[in-house]
Amino acid sequence: MPASAATVRRGRKFDQVLAGAREIFLRDGFEGASVDDIARAAGVSKATLYSYFPDKRLLFMEMASKQCKLQADESLMAIDMTQPPQIVLPLVGRTFLCFILSDMSHRVFRICVAEADRFPELGKQFYQSGPMLMHGEMTGYLREAVERGELEIEDFDLAADQFAELCKADLWTKLVFGIKSRFSEQEIARVVNGAVTTFLARYGRKP
Repeated sequence: MPASAATVRRGRKFDQVLAGAREIFLRDGFEGASVDDIARAAGVSKATLYSYFPDKRLLFMEMASKQCKLQADESLMAIDMTQPPQIVLPLVGRTFLCFILSDMSHRVFRICVAEADRFPELGKQFYQSGPMLMHGEMTGYLREAVERGELEIEDFDLAADQFAELCKADLWTKLVFGIKSRFSEQEIARVVNGAVTTFLARYGRKP
């Protein structure tokens, strides 16, 4: 059945199925994950699994979007967005960097890239459930900071993207190419502090 024609049904064991899917997808990837293994990990029958998710792509997309949104929401809720840029930007930068460097986020990213040609909707769903949420929060904060006279920005979307790219400097490339998989607090702080300094030098309110 095409993914576009299938629908997700929620029920008592919905979260149980998602938990099993998360374990198997992150272990075996999208192509390598079997419905039998997912059902076994979830502690349900294949019939029960299919009653909730008639298509494996739907199951992966639901699992990935839920995990990414949960991680993004929990991270952003801990930040007081009414504070000035000197306080907020280091927190947002570290939150964003820890999000994209996390094992879950990186594994989902690799699966989306590997399946991009056949299932481009996987990458779109992942982007909308995590990075796009954080981008939206960032642009909203930048607008408020400009209104308070703390920053000078004309293109808010570009500024938010530039800050995100600054925060990815060095570490993201090493992760993607398998050079390193774990980073110390000192390495993260070095990149985030440099990103904040560069960003404020460009967009900070001039005396």
